[in-house]
Amino acid sequence: MKLSDKDFEALRDFIYSICGIYFHANKKYFLESRVERRMAEVKAATPAEYLTVLKSPMAKTGELKKFLDEVTTNETCFFRNPAQLAAVEKKILPELIEAKGKIGFRKLKIWSAGSSSGEEAYTMAMILLEKCAPTMKDWSIEIVGTDINETVLAQAREGIYSPYSVRNTPEFYRKKYFTPEEGGRFALSPAVKKLVNFTNLNLYEDTKMIFMKSFDLIFCANVLIYFDIAAKSKIIQHFYNNLQPYGYFFVGQSESLHGVNDKFKTVYFPGAFAYKK
Repeated sequence: MKLSDKDFEALRDFIYSICGIYFHANKKYFLESRVERRMAEVKAATPAEYLTVLKSPMAKTGELKKFLDEVTTNETCFFRNPAQLAAVEKKILPELIEAKGKIGFRKLKIWSAGSSSGEEAYTMAMILLEKCAPTMKDWSIEIVGTDINETVLAQAREGIYSPYSVRNTPEFYRKKYFTPEEGGRFALSPAVKKLVNFTNLNLYEDTKMIFMKSFDLIFCANVLIYFDIAAKSKIIQHFYNNLQPYGYFFVGQSESLHGVNDKFKTVYFPGAFAYKK
């Protein structure tokens, strides 16, 4: 199905108004295939009719979520960025644990924003279990994974992964924290799963973002590329507000806050970087 320019612009603007994701004209083909599938499912005769369905009050808990699942893409794996993880493991976590231990505030909060099927959040859980558990007795650990896509959130909660998802997982971690299943899939250890809570969150929705408070580490890798400057600026300001004064904010290694936010300061590590207040 081919979308007319008018229908494409109407759907694009609607998506932007809901979640801040902006589809440029060169992504029209991508939107066409997704819209065609959903139109067939709800028996909408035209894109304009389908847009009316999306805007209806009933769509907010049903068709709208299914549509957003279709138009949001998810590509991730365990232990995705070794240099970034090395900085967290060797420098940042020991620093946070020591500082918070001295003031008697034994709680660590980590947020994986745009968590997809959970690999990033679970990677942090495994690192904490393996590298920090002996020095974190009686600590409260809260790891939150958020995404707008309900399908991938369900996959994250299930904790069953393909060989592709675990392809970068060091053998030690794979043997200790995964159980092979039929079909070559891997089931994540319950000890890891219980450290992470997954919830639906639209990064563009101010009323939800303001409640994501007091995080020590925030990860938002390869998510901001889907937003325009205005949407990025709004979302980054929320991350800034929700980060502890001593906390660290990570984006993808090919991303930058240059021209988006000048409040964060860049901190460099071997092969990686992060942002601080």
